[in-house]
Amino acid sequence: MNEQEEKKKKRGLLLWILIALLMGTNGYTLWLLSKEKSRVVEQKVVTETIIVERDNVKLDLVNLKKEFENLQANDQLMQKDIDEKKARIEELIKEAEKHKGDAYIIAKLRKETETLRDIMKGYVRTIDSLNTLNVALVAEKKTVLKQLDKEKEKQDVLVKEKEELKSTIAKGSILTCFNVNAKAVYFKRGGKKEVETGKARKMEKIKITFSLGENKIAKPGEKTVYIRIITPDGKEMAKSFDDSYKFTFNKSNGYFAGKETLNYANVEITGVTYCEGQGDYVPGNYQIEITCDGAVIGSSNLKLD
Repeated sequence: MNEQEEKKKKRGLLLWILIALLMGTNGYTLWLLSKEKSRVVEQKVVTETIIVERDNVKLDLVNLKKEFENLQANDQLMQKDIDEKKARIEELIKEAEKHKGDAYIIAKLRKETETLRDIMKGYVRTIDSLNTLNVALVAEKKTVLKQLDKEKEKQDVLVKEKEELKSTIAKGSILTCFNVNAKAVYFKRGGKKEVETGKARKMEKIKITFSLGENKIAKPGEKTVYIRIITPDGKEMAKSFDDSYKFTFNKSNGYFAGKETLNYANVEITGVTYCEGQGDYVPGNYQIEITCDGAVIGSSNLKLD
């Protein structure tokens, strides 16, 4: 009986030990399962956090790209750099799509995104400053152009006044001619005696006497006075019709019948000119014009039988 009880006690103790071991093993297994579940849950949370951060970075890159696309710089070098930054953002978006679970890569992308945003803000400030400066320069240019227009108007007025003054002086410097007298003459005793006649058939020359008036603003010096005569048949009277008898008056060309050069000293002076033509003279009215410095300054007429 004692041995059987002793064996029974040993078996019971062994059973409890076994139960205790099983319970310990099961407890450890449950602990491991719990720990692994926590790790899985934690890993899932980390992965989801990384994916969310990746999506945020990608969204920031997309928005940043749009902001860069809105940047327009007049400076070619700056615009080239902006275009390069847009191309880099495209590359970063592709990297974000490729490495959605890599925390290290996503962190690098976040850092570079922030750097690019700072660069973009710098561009915005620079472009705004340049635009402000351009606006100021445009306004200044308009002001300068307006001032130039005013100065041009003043200059035009001065030029006009100068031209008017010049015209006035030119008109004022035209000599006056008076005491014009014309008579037909022929010569006797070998040309020593001058005889006046009223007959065209006897006339050899037309004698013209005239006076030039005093003019203080006219240029002094030699003045050539041309006598132009229109015959009764409407022709110009001249000894020859070559260039040596051609002259200019009132912006026209004609032929002179006689001329006289006087030394004009801005005071009244008298001149005498003998005029002649070709062939026989016809009766009628001879129209006489006196020209000096390109302007007709006197006139008269002579009627012959």
